[in-house]
Amino acid sequence: MPVKTFDVRDESLAIQGRSRIEWAEQEMPVLRQIRERFAQERPLKGQKIAACLHVTTETANLMRTLVEGGADVMLCASNPLSTQDDVAASLVAHWEMPVYAIKGEDNKTYYSHINSVLDANPNITMDDGADLVSTIHKERTDLLKHIVGGTEETTTGVIRLRAMANDGALKFPVIAVNDAQTKHFFDNRYGTGQSTIDGILRATNILLAGKTVVVAGYGWVSRGIASRARGMGSRVVITEIDPLRALEAAMDGYEVLPMLDAAKIGDIFVTATGDTHILDKEHFQVMKDGALLSNSGHFNVEINIPELEKMASEKRRVREFVDQYILPDGRRLNLLGEGRLINLAAAEGHPASVMDMSFANQALAAEFMVKNHAELKPQVYSVPKAVDDEIARLKLAAMGIQIDTLTAEQAKYLTSWEEGT
Repeated sequence: MPVKTFDVRDESLAIQGRSRIEWAEQEMPVLRQIRERFAQERPLKGQKIAACLHVTTETANLMRTLVEGGADVMLCASNPLSTQDDVAASLVAHWEMPVYAIKGEDNKTYYSHINSVLDANPNITMDDGADLVSTIHKERTDLLKHIVGGTEETTTGVIRLRAMANDGALKFPVIAVNDAQTKHFFDNRYGTGQSTIDGILRATNILLAGKTVVVAGYGWVSRGIASRARGMGSRVVITEIDPLRALEAAMDGYEVLPMLDAAKIGDIFVTATGDTHILDKEHFQVMKDGALLSNSGHFNVEINIPELEKMASEKRRVREFVDQYILPDGRRLNLLGEGRLINLAAAEGHPASVMDMSFANQALAAEFMVKNHAELKPQVYSVPKAVDDEIARLKLAAMGIQIDTLTAEQAKYLTSWEEGT
């Protein structure tokens, strides 16, 4: 096999990384079943896949699945703080995969790594936040003639891609993996809910019981965070701009307030909206001394960090993932994980068992794209319902759970209109 280029922090971490990859695999039975089929059928043979994803143990198992399916895979990080360096090293050492990812890489290196995977002239993109697709459309348009389609993992990325499609800027079809029910119901709610709390606790070692936690937004991610925070004894306040979601939060028993009011009472803030400057100057001005600011949205724009820097008279790092900004009046505001995804910056991201479904969607979406790209227009498509249902079926089987099926009589009743009262 030809020598492959890569850029990782420390190759000597590979053995540790392999052990953790194999540990995660035990919790990923759906992806394992897909990998076994891929090894026999080789549906991705001849395809070059450029993947811009969080480089974690779960991602490593997705990459292994794509390779078993016959693909040539190149991987870079989708966030400067989300890489697990031992995993990156293991993929290079044990699977001879070109990986470009270093935890803590600067912005210049981040985009250099994106361009490194694009240098392989991929046929398929696999994105987490749409930075890969955006770079192709802005700077690497020469690659468009090679690309048949792509997949997108996140809410943030799907929002960007739909904006591109609406503007007529998107030049190839993309499957919105995030829209799959087996992704956003479980990954976003249960995975991010648990891992966000995990990241906050690892970064700070605080007690959640008795604290007021302000969660910005009430989408699937925020629902999970709010539920876990309440379960650990916190008073939870929700902020929203959508009247239906705000009403749902109130009906779920949460206090709902405008952010400016919530800013005055919050001990811990978690943004998860996908939008910019959710926490801004007017909020910093009224926050309590010692407030913790964290983000669980994909990009580090939800907290206006430049404004916080401007307001502070002093900044110091008080813990590994905690930067303390001291304001002129003496109040201390603590930014966690540099405002990046706290569950990956300070912890290990989602548990493998939920990523099992998310990455099963990625693998099957790539297979679908290879088979059907000729019939697809350059727009954003949802994961086919048959794929979603199959992943749910495989997950239930792996959990040892059986469900009922419709009888012929029941199926007929649901498709008829004659019978009534």
